[in-house]
Amino acid sequence: MGIIKIEGMEFYAFHGHYKEEKIVGCHFMVDVTLEIDTDKAGVTDDLNDTLNYQKAYHIIKKEMEITSNLLEHIATRILDALYNNLTGIKKAMVKVSKLNPVMGGKIGRVSVEISR
Repeated sequence: MGIIKIEGMEFYAFHGHYKEEKIVGCHFMVDVTLEIDTDKAGVTDDLNDTLNYQKAYHIIKKEMEITSNLLEHIATRILDALYNNLTGIKKAMVKVSKLNPVMGGKIGRVSVEISR
């Protein structure tokens, strides 16, 4: 078994519960951890024997372009899309963070992490 991590993917998107968030937008960060079988790729050195993380990035980017009200919804959609479009995922974790959210004080980020 092995772990592929794609960390610090930053997107400008229009997610949020409030109307203003959907108009102005905000910076978001996504981190993904994918548990896969790496044994064969470790021997063959062939991309076809592992999970192509460039494909995973494009799946995540596409999901981030779809407006959602909640971070939970974004993370769930990303997990669903990864499982539906990539083979070999044994376990996955997605963390979606809204950077510098407007909440009445200085806050670096608010995050939701979902795994399956």
